[in-house]
Amino acid sequence: MIELLFVVCLSSEPASCRDRSMIFTEDIGLMGCMMGAQSQLAKWVETRPQERIVSWRCKAAGASERSA
Repeated sequence: MIELLFVVCLSSEPASCRDRSMIFTEDIGLMGCMMGAQSQLAKWVETRPQERIVSWRCKAAGASERSA
């Protein structure tokens, strides 16, 4: 499974942000996630006009984050 991670902020309060995610259950792979993410995020934000997406990325679901 692939996870699409994204950060959303309130349009009226740009400093008020939170992390969100979507899980792709189909076997699309990381490249498929990268190619399809923008359309999925556009659908998500259509129903939430008070929020805006400021960043996003794809990763394998359950993969730990590397610290620098």
